[in-house]
Order: sequence, then structure tokens, then C-alpha cells
Amino acid sequence: MEADYDVVILGAGAAGLSAGLYTTRAMLKTVLLEQIGPGGQLLITDEIENYPGFPEGVKGQELAAMMERQTARFGAETEYTEVMSIENIDQPVKIIHTDDRDFTAKAIIIATGGSHNKLGVAGEDALAGRGVSYCAVCDGNFFRGQDVVVVGGGDSALDEGHYLSGIVNSVTFIHRRDELRGAKVLQERAFANEKVKFLWNTVVEEFRGDQALDRALVKDLKTDKTYEYPMAAAFIYVGFHPNTEYLSDLLELDSGGHIFTDIHMRTAIPMVFACGDARAESTRQLGAAVGDGITAALAAFHDLSN
Repeated sequence: MEADYDVVILGAGAAGLSAGLYTTRAMLKTVLLEQIGPGGQLLITDEIENYPGFPEGVKGQELAAMMERQTARFGAETEYTEVMSIENIDQPVKIIHTDDRDFTAKAIIIATGGSHNKLGVAGEDALAGRGVSYCAVCDGNFFRGQDVVVVGGGDSALDEGHYLSGIVNSVTFIHRRDELRGAKVLQERAFANEKVKFLWNTVVEEFRGDQALDRALVKDLKTDKTYEYPMAAAFIYVGFHPNTEYLSDLLELDSGGHIFTDIHMRTAIPMVFACGDARAESTRQLGAAVGDGITAALAAFHDLSN
């Protein structure tokens, strides 16, 4: 059986787009399979201040659009579809089953990234899209001038809380610890922001509201006291998991579901590579994802040429 493509890239985030740029410039016939839209986590990131070449920062959606145009310029195809399974992953021609059709390839680069974790509390699913959100950039404007909360204390929570503070009346961080985990510069910016408040040593036990979220039952971990806290919206940033569920029986994964690779992004299976947030030991930084994608593409070109 002849393969339709030299390389199929699973995911069109920063890692996948960077890989596609390099494979197509190396004259490898390439298709990127993307479920939502090119850019991945860039699409839900407002301001990017730590990517080289943009001294004034750049909007995530703007950078995603530029990356996509650059990759497409050299001939990479993009199909919007969901990968369901992979067949013959250890064979010369690999079959990728999607919800639309099958794709065959000599090499696969896995760049499926990850998704934000849920809290797993009552009311979360029922009120998702009605006040409960995992994307401040997507949904923040719906709550202009209102009081919202951010659940979490890491870099993502602080970044998105800062973005929200320019739109809403106030942002309250609900954090299970008594100190933040995010970068020092982000912490200092949050503490200096007059619109920002903190509920320390506190967890959400339930989201409440009839037609939409209007309050949550929260618990003070030091006193065990529970009480209702009013809010127009809750933006949840409590961790991240790789989108690798469909690979659990095919590749060796770590305890968190990340794919093991060597320094060239090769997995244990020939002609299968992984890059970006989906791989083990990823720093989950934009620059690292780009580097991973380039490394995977160069390794694929090398292996296909020999």
C-alpha cells in the first residue's frame, strides 16, 4: 500500500505548525490534522510577552494566524477533523482514522498538545458555557463590568486574570494555598492590581445558579467553614493534561499521559515522533514547542531520507 502523505502531523498548535513549516520546506508531502483551529493554546492566550522577536509582546491569536499563513505558504495542507485511532503504527505505512476519513503516511508527528483540567465539582459541567469557562480570552467580554473569579494560582491563572482585569469590575483569585505558584513577575503584577482580590486556602465545592452561574459554594481549608461566594463567571486554571488518550495502547506514556521521546523527538516506534506539550519533560513554553516541532521535522526528514 502506498502512503498518501510523507508526513501526517496530528495537531496544528505551535509545535505542529512549526513541524509542518519544516517538513514542507523539505519537500515532504504533509497534512496537519486539527480538530478546532490552527494555533492550539495560542488561541486562548491574550498577550504573549516572552516569545523572542516581539519586544512589545504579541496577541496569541495574531501569532497563530501568522504561523498558519507561513506554514500554508510552503504547501502544507490542513484538514479539520478529529483523530479517532491509529492503525499499523509500527508498519511502513501508518493509517490514521479520523471522524471524516482515513489518512495514510510514512511518518507521524504527534503534536496534539493538551487541555485544561476540570475541577470535577458539582455544577461545573451543567454551567459550562453559562458562566463556567476555561478560556478568558474566549469568554471574558461576556462579563464586562462584572465581578468574576479565577480558580488557580499558576502562570496561566495569573496571565488570564490580568487580561480579565482590563474588562471586568473585579477579579478574585481562589487558591487552595496561601501563596501563588506563578512566575514572580506575574505575582507582582497581580498584587499591584487594584482590581484583584484573593481568597487564600480556599477551594470551590460547587458551582450554583439557575439559568447561569451566579455563586459558588467555597470552603476555607483552615477553618473548614463553607459559604457562598457571588460571581458572574468562574475561569478555571488548575492544571493541564496531554491529549494522548487515543495513544495509551500504542506508545509508552508517563504517569501523566505524556509521550516519551529522545532528544530528537523520536518515540520508541520508528517514524513516529512527538513534540510540544504532548511529550514527556515538556516545559510547556511556546518557544520550546516551536523548537520541538522543528526538531521532530528534521528527524523525520533524516529518517525518511535514509
